Amino acid sequence: MARIQIELPDGSTRDFDAGVTPYDVALSISEGLARQTLAARFNDLLIDTTRALEESGKLLLITPSSPEALEMIRHSCAHLMAQAVKELYGNEVQVTIGPAIKDGFYYDFYSETKKFIPEDFPVIEAKMEELARADMPVERKVISRDEAIAMFRSMGESYKVELIEDLEQDTLSLYQQGDFIDLCRGPHVPRTGVFKAFKLTSLAGAYWRGDEKKAMLQRIYATAFLNKKDLKKHLERLEEARKRDHRKLGRELDLFSFSDEIGAGMVLWHPKGALLRTLIEDFERKEHLKRGYDIVVGPQLLKTELWKTSGHYDNYRENMYFTEVDEQGYGIKPMNCLAHMLIYKSRPRSYRNLPIRYFELGTVHRHEKSGVLHGLLRVRGFTQDDAHIICRPDQIDAEVKGVMSFVRDVAGIFGFDYTMELSTRPEKSIGSDADWELATGALRSALDDVGEPYEVNAGDGAFYGPKIDVKLKDALDREWQCATIQCDFTLPERFDLTYTGQDGEKHRPVMLHRVIVGSIERFIGVLIEHYAGSFPLWLSPVQAIVLNVTDRQAEYAQQVFEQLRAAGVRVELDLRNEKLGFKIREAQVAKIPYMLVIGDREMEDQSVAPRFRDGSTLDSLGVADFAAFVAAEAAAHK
Repeated sequence: MARIQIELPDGSTRDFDAGVTPYDVALSISEGLARQTLAARFNDLLIDTTRALEESGKLLLITPSSPEALEMIRHSCAHLMAQAVKELYGNEVQVTIGPAIKDGFYYDFYSETKKFIPEDFPVIEAKMEELARADMPVERKVISRDEAIAMFRSMGESYKVELIEDLEQDTLSLYQQGDFIDLCRGPHVPRTGVFKAFKLTSLAGAYWRGDEKKAMLQRIYATAFLNKKDLKKHLERLEEARKRDHRKLGRELDLFSFSDEIGAGMVLWHPKGALLRTLIEDFERKEHLKRGYDIVVGPQLLKTELWKTSGHYDNYRENMYFTEVDEQGYGIKPMNCLAHMLIYKSRPRSYRNLPIRYFELGTVHRHEKSGVLHGLLRVRGFTQDDAHIICRPDQIDAEVKGVMSFVRDVAGIFGFDYTMELSTRPEKSIGSDADWELATGALRSALDDVGEPYEVNAGDGAFYGPKIDVKLKDALDREWQCATIQCDFTLPERFDLTYTGQDGEKHRPVMLHRVIVGSIERFIGVLIEHYAGSFPLWLSPVQAIVLNVTDRQAEYAQQVFEQLRAAGVRVELDLRNEKLGFKIREAQVAKIPYMLVIGDREMEDQSVAPRFRDGSTLDSLGVADFAAFVAAEAAAHK
């Protein structure tokens, strides 16, 4: 029998007979290691512990402490959940797909009769625990495509059949545990006994293959961890996230709402929410003007021909809305860049004029599928803090670094950490290879120079250029995509943007598309969850509320309210004939930073007694002194 040489991570090598498995290699080291081995990486390919090794190579054993372990356990646990559902509901339910995702996994099921509800979760979990205790081996099988189609058709699994019919390879891998078998590339954990800590978390609808014209499936979300301690910690985090859900807090704080009468994905901003939005927009204008941006405004409708010139019609049409006016086709803008380019073209430009930075709080509309709409985080009509920097090629580096500095400043003001990604050319794109290489190199160089750590997200750039995406990390360490910087050589070419160079000749500028917080709607949703609705003083729609103890103080309370409002404090007045404790609790639920309790003493002293929303108090202050205190505190945290 042929011999092969296996190199281990420490650089040592061992000789084995060809056909040896990763499990055998682990067992040759120790029984304990063999029991802990979940999978292996052989010459950079992830494989099962039972896969036969027929050639020499490098072998890394995957154990619970390996970075790959958790995703693998979750992927395998999706099969355990599907097996439990099938054993409980049989042919009443068909299985479709079940991938691992960030923080867990899901499985999509189809059924004409069974409608899953949260009350089903304990039943499914109990069956999963039973299957895990059985410690069944998870076995990989390779069969022909035709055999797989015949097998799943005989099982009544039409969705699996459709998946296989769309695959081109001659053979397919399947994984079986007990009587359950599923189509999968793998690898998977070796036995069901590996699963020690899992939990079903939520339900959602999902169209088959993301197509609204196809069947609606039932998606069960779940998670799995290496141990119950980590699972408990995660579930506590999920519970905190539920408490912070911006949709729930948005209703409770009376910030915004949605209405079927208007249409899905369109936001109704209530007075407090509109004020919060105004505060953010005013902050944006001030910060942009401070950094040399010019404020511009473009129209909502632009002729369809312009969208064809830009490439949006061919590459982004499915996300756009179109209409007709006087027999002329128009596109409702999904982006603001076209109008900004036309403003640039409105007069000749010299190299001395560059860079030009156009900023617009531009409202755009995009046709998002109904299944992905999610509160403020995914809407169809939204406003971006959009800017386009038109510059010479030699200015790209400084301008990109300037935007990154802007992002860093704003993230610090709102209390976010962040990470960065460099996204490269997608399959569906426009422009020459040379321009893409130049643009990608410029972004990469700027990232390297400023020392910002980043990951490369291959193929996820915009259709017209590569981009740097900034992901904010909130108070629960969740990531949110907000800021982006896109380097575009293509649209200036398509719209024939030029400037006169030092040599007197016409030259082509480069355009940087960028947002700092991105969609204002999405950013407010993120802020609500980040702060759990308790906005810092400078952002709070209501900064203080005046509360009288009895009717005797009503007149003075009214005077305090009017004085504070005149001094620029965002203040409310509560003169209801209710117990003071009740009014204080309501103000705390509304997350108002300061409650000003007016009793007989305050009325006599012509003062206020500030009480913070966490229950702490300040010494009594004069009304003017409190107004000055609020102004100073707001300015210090902004």
